[in-house]
Amino acid sequence: MTAFLLRRLASTVLVLLGVTILVFLIMQMVPSDPARVILGPTARAEAIEALRHQMGLDRPLVVQYLSYLDGLVHGDLGSSLSLSMPVMSLIVPKLMNTVILAFGTLAICVLLGVPLGILAGTRPGSLPDRIAMGVSVAGASVPVYWAALVVISVFALDLGWFPTSGMQDVREPGGLPDLLTHLVLPAATTAVVPTAIIARLTRATMIEALQQDSVRMLRASGVPERLIIWRHALRNILPSVVNIIGLQVGYLLGGVIFTEVVFSWPGLGEQLYIAITASDMPVIQAGVLFIAVVFVIVNLLADLAVAMLNPRTRGVAR
Repeated sequence: MTAFLLRRLASTVLVLLGVTILVFLIMQMVPSDPARVILGPTARAEAIEALRHQMGLDRPLVVQYLSYLDGLVHGDLGSSLSLSMPVMSLIVPKLMNTVILAFGTLAICVLLGVPLGILAGTRPGSLPDRIAMGVSVAGASVPVYWAALVVISVFALDLGWFPTSGMQDVREPGGLPDLLTHLVLPAATTAVVPTAIIARLTRATMIEALQQDSVRMLRASGVPERLIIWRHALRNILPSVVNIIGLQVGYLLGGVIFTEVVFSWPGLGEQLYIAITASDMPVIQAGVLFIAVVFVIVNLLADLAVAMLNPRTRGVAR
């Protein structure tokens, strides 16, 4: 296990280094000049060139990247062009809000998707299976922004059960209960697609597990079906389910931008949307980098969890 952990940590460091290179190069290809954004469209060419030189934008790309990497190591992501404040102090609180939304969504995905997949997988071809998979296909086909507008219209405007936007009541913040009330609609909306994916893949792995020879032997020995499903089959599919859930975390971190914009959730997605409209490249670069880094780290944790649940994968992942 120690050797596997060291290998995965080494590969993760290389992946993160590659992520920084990719994000840096993509930002360089964006047709937006930070100096012109700061000075405005009416600035003189001489002033723009002077500011570009001051910001180091006229240096070779390799030098700019090394300077960027040195800033990352020391926690310096630059300053926002539109807000004139350190990007780190702007991004970190927004990231924490996005993490709250993402893990609230993940809880819904796991609590609904896994049981739904198990129910369908233990009764393939039955009415519950067809209903569950029909709901999953419909859920996977629904655009997030459309689902957000529908739930706002029904549950916030028509029924008045939940607030329409924000993270807390701006007049009288009610602590954790108020936060959970505001979290329900955006989390449920974001959970539609990943819940459908988790349910479908859990169903497929459960069907495969129940067709193994060891399960046939247990049935022939007279072991009750309930014990076969919950004690043997579920143990076999658990590594695959954990892996599926880990992959969905990346979608949640990158895909909540539509949810955050529609529900005015003050997270990283909403901040990225504002930065894109303002051509604030340092904020965009930092936001994309944060999402990529968190995605890589979460998948590392998922791989470690899978290795603990299924020791055979440690030798495969060399």
